[in-house]
Amino acid sequence: MLKSLMAVLMMATLVVSCSGKSGANKSTFVYCSEGSPSGFNPQFLTDGPSHNAAVYPLYNRLVKFETGSTNIIPSIAESWTISDDQLTYTFNIRKDIKFHTTKEFKPTRNLDASDVVWSFNRMFKKDHPYHKVSGGIYEYWDGMGMSNIIKSIEQTDKHQLQISLHHPEAPLLANFAMAFTSVLSREYGEKMLAAQTPEVLDRKPVGTGPFIFKSYQKDTMIRYIANEQYFNGVPKIKRMVFSITPDASVRTQKLVAGECHLATQPAPTDIAALDANKDINVLSGPGLNVGYLALNTQKKPFDNIHVRRAINYALNRKTYIEPIYLGYATVAKNPMPPTIWGYNSDIRDYDYNIEMAKEELKKAGLADGFSTTLWTLPVSRPYNPNGKKMGELMQEDLAKIGIKVELVTYDWPTYLKKAHAGEHAMLQMGWTGDNGDPDNFLYMLLSCEGAKAGSNYANWCNKDYDREVIAAKRLSGKKERAAHYMKAQEVFKKQVPWITLFHSTVHRAMRSNVKGYKIHPLGNDIFDKVSLE
Repeated sequence: MLKSLMAVLMMATLVVSCSGKSGANKSTFVYCSEGSPSGFNPQFLTDGPSHNAAVYPLYNRLVKFETGSTNIIPSIAESWTISDDQLTYTFNIRKDIKFHTTKEFKPTRNLDASDVVWSFNRMFKKDHPYHKVSGGIYEYWDGMGMSNIIKSIEQTDKHQLQISLHHPEAPLLANFAMAFTSVLSREYGEKMLAAQTPEVLDRKPVGTGPFIFKSYQKDTMIRYIANEQYFNGVPKIKRMVFSITPDASVRTQKLVAGECHLATQPAPTDIAALDANKDINVLSGPGLNVGYLALNTQKKPFDNIHVRRAINYALNRKTYIEPIYLGYATVAKNPMPPTIWGYNSDIRDYDYNIEMAKEELKKAGLADGFSTTLWTLPVSRPYNPNGKKMGELMQEDLAKIGIKVELVTYDWPTYLKKAHAGEHAMLQMGWTGDNGDPDNFLYMLLSCEGAKAGSNYANWCNKDYDREVIAAKRLSGKKERAAHYMKAQEVFKKQVPWITLFHSTVHRAMRSNVKGYKIHPLGNDIFDKVSLE
């Protein structure tokens, strides 16, 4: 471990020196990220490290969230209209957006409406030539039931498209700001298809974003250069490096040593020391997140509600806050954070109660307990900064009621792939909101569509729950929608497909010469407006 750590540190030092103290090259920005991306095509990506590495540097969407807020503003679409019946969305596309030029591809035209239609239809149409390329699993598109919402996607002019719906969908415009709706180059796709190498489109990305992809050294670093033709203003940093550093303490060491400019989610134990360092600035803010333990309801004995309730009673979650978060978290009782409208504050949580836990196991016919596995998060995430430590605490608590737990983990891309396939029994996972709408938590993570698509890691499908979240999506008024979401949370708490764990505060630490960075409420690290002094 020490040898591999030293190798990573030496590599980072050799590749780039970014010490604020020595006044190094101000045009190269180094970001200490927490994990390797699971890919570079946003249509497949669901995790934070991948969104930071691929979505926001490389691509754009029809609309976007204003930096630092969830306000929707124009991006690829310069304007749009929604019909009175809320069934037709018309988008007018900017004419000045250029795709990246790379070793693999030199575009011959600017982005137009055909690129948007082609990108969306890849996920929507099973006869699209790219639908099955790279596995053809579109977790967001399918998990959100987009194919059941959208009737058609048509190009009506070179710079206009129209999206028709089967029924009104309140969160739809916000959904078009999400990562999975990023726009790819139709021309690049057709070129790779003609060369019989369609998978290159997904491995060697070409977008329209503020940075251009240069190279990826697996589990070590990603290199980018500024897009000098970026339609939304050329980035001030001309070169960017993601130094992949899964260990939060090592990220802190590299930041203090001047080997990176910004470190994501420092370990809670390091925050006080970083805050006291005059060369470091620490930012913090409330996280739009929830950490949870998913119980795979398609595997015995987790199909039994009494087993699920027993585990809820057995985990002494309040005692986890200090050793794992150092107080920077609150116990979660609902599957979405309390800062989102529609939160049901009247829900009664499961208190720590060993006797009740044993009684529930007895009702399940498992009074002597059972053996199982628990997958621990392999990367530091805001909602769970130390999956291994949390797993050990859970292991100790569950042993008290006779549940013998083996802790298991994998590297981050493998962890996600296996979890998506439903191979786990109990799984540590979490979610940071994509658009500020309850639908993004309650439908995406827990609906029957989510179970089919792989975004519902409990593999739980409940008709009463689904009825409420679907009804909420089809209404436009917040008050009416919130009433359905509150009922859905009641069903969830009775059925307990998860143990809701924590909502955490998010932290970023950066060298004092970093300017223009803002913590995004949706948890993304976005660098197009960042500069170095």
